[in-house]
Amino acid sequence: MNRIKPVFMFLAIALLAASCVPAATQPPQQEVSTLKIAVLPIIDTLPMFVAQQEGLFAKHGVNVEFIPVASAPERDQLVGAGQADGMVNETISVMLFNKEKVQVQAVRYALHPTENAGHFFIIASAKSGITDAQGLKGIEIGVSQGTIIEYVTERLLQAEGLTSDEIKTIAVPKIPDRMALLASGELNAGVLPDPLGALAVQQGAVIVLDDSKHPEYGFSVISFRQEVIDANPEAVKAFLAAFEEAVTMLNKDPKKYINVLSDQKLVPPPLLESYNIPPFPIAGIPTKEEWDDALAWVKEKGMLSVDVSYADSVNPSLLP
Repeated sequence: MNRIKPVFMFLAIALLAASCVPAATQPPQQEVSTLKIAVLPIIDTLPMFVAQQEGLFAKHGVNVEFIPVASAPERDQLVGAGQADGMVNETISVMLFNKEKVQVQAVRYALHPTENAGHFFIIASAKSGITDAQGLKGIEIGVSQGTIIEYVTERLLQAEGLTSDEIKTIAVPKIPDRMALLASGELNAGVLPDPLGALAVQQGAVIVLDDSKHPEYGFSVISFRQEVIDANPEAVKAFLAAFEEAVTMLNKDPKKYINVLSDQKLVPPPLLESYNIPPFPIAGIPTKEEWDDALAWVKEKGMLSVDVSYADSVNPSLLP
């Protein structure tokens, strides 16, 4: 028995010593950042939904929550109130946000017209008899005034040789109203985004002009609040890396994502079978020339009286 006691004592001392050694420290679990994105039901947002479906946001270490909005003013209100972190908008929207101080930055093109895929369409009613730009001289064209739609309309018609006096627009802010008035012939012409332009044509309207010949006017951008970029640039970088991967997948096999168009109501049901998903641009930002032209138009319209800085409003540093 006396020989057993030292063994127990040795074991007790060993256990006591082990209990005093700190356990191997585990690395703290990294918290996954959440970005809230205000989304309109527009084709420009398709890569975001593809990234979500394919698990690309999770792969790049960011959680993304989509907040559906019905209109651009609702989107801007949410972002302005800090209830959404990012959005798809246009440079004109960015300028208006930043007229007094920098609130948002454009960090990437969202959708950009290409030679074979326009983004905005000047449509003539089937009952108007109008088939070309010259037929639009002095004709009221339904637009949402003070927006990219009015900007693109004027720039496309000016490129066709129409003067400011010959270009007439009328405010028809709601797209469904514009389509209904075009269909009835009460409106001779109006401007519609893709894919609603295609739907109007299916219903008998005529495309007079689109921005495929002038892609410098009709593009959209992804923007984030400046506070979000400053506080969590890595989350925005992760978002853009996932978006980039989604664009690659989408451009490679667009037909694979017809279900997303349907699920997210990005394309009207009558068009789903025939609709061609446009190519999405690879990583890039609006140019200084594109910014300056839109800024000149906004100032000409009296929407701004100051120059809004391109360098402060367009941020390329977060692209993958």
